[in-house]
Amino acid sequence: MDANPVLAETIRGNWVENRHRGAYVVVDADGRIIASAGDIERAVFPRSAIKSMQALPIFARHAEDRFHHSEEELALACASHHGEDVHVATANGLLTRMGLSAADLECGAHLPTNAAAREALRAAGAPPSPLHNNCSGKHSGMLSVALAMGVPTSGYVGRDHAVQQAVRTAVEAVIGESLTESKCGTDGCSIPTFAAPLRAFAHGFARMATGRGLSAELATAARRLFDAATSHPHLVAGTGHADTLLMTAFKGRLMQKIGAEGVQCGAIRDKGWGYALKCDDGNIAASQAMLAGMLLKHADPDAGQKALLATLAHQPISSVRGAEVGEMRTTV
Repeated sequence: MDANPVLAETIRGNWVENRHRGAYVVVDADGRIIASAGDIERAVFPRSAIKSMQALPIFARHAEDRFHHSEEELALACASHHGEDVHVATANGLLTRMGLSAADLECGAHLPTNAAAREALRAAGAPPSPLHNNCSGKHSGMLSVALAMGVPTSGYVGRDHAVQQAVRTAVEAVIGESLTESKCGTDGCSIPTFAAPLRAFAHGFARMATGRGLSAELATAARRLFDAATSHPHLVAGTGHADTLLMTAFKGRLMQKIGAEGVQCGAIRDKGWGYALKCDDGNIAASQAMLAGMLLKHADPDAGQKALLATLAHQPISSVRGAEVGEMRTTV
């Protein structure tokens, strides 16, 4: 198998220090390839980049009807949030309304990603709770699915639990591929993650953006989730994060979500195109530079959007003293 092309470089001084290989694909809802680079048929773990797909059972199992998820709660179900007060409060609000608490979350606890939120927690002498986990919104949504289905909430992260079976079915319906036990792992928040071709995830985002090829119920659910996420981009990530900045700048045109290990997925909604990208070495900054280069070419950005993308396409590298000593740059 040929190596994927170099899609980003780390420059230090006047020399290339690292070359970051990867693959990306932009596809329409009929599966037509708009643009691509590298091996787009190689199966990859999408990680958190497909949280909007994993949230679809909230509608398919009628949890939304029973618990009346707010737009903010739906956005948080799609999020890898930074543990800021609004993120914690939103997740806790849904849990409380369902008669549950942070103790029912099986995602584990970690310190907030946001530095100010971390310092506030330390200053208060309080340990982090599962609500601070960047996946607590997704897990709260999954708990709502368990309650709506009338199945035990305990163990909802297990591969054989009815909630994860519903998630798997929803993802398969959207991407048009079977998810197999032979390509399955466990995500950082303890739920199953299945590998599938990069092309399939891009196609799934195009179908979610347009509703084409989906049942009426799935199409409506996808639109609701994309509308919620793009209307509340701060809840999808947090202060200063690329996903939040990009969705804010594109004003509803762009659904964008990062995943661990250099995955980026989303949809250019007004074009009806989905995309998926994977940096082979898992470098997040490199994947963001790749993403920016791709969006500069294919998302028809306006002047303000171009300026933002340029900051991601060419990220300065500084010394401890603050001197600029290099950059991470796209080669897309």
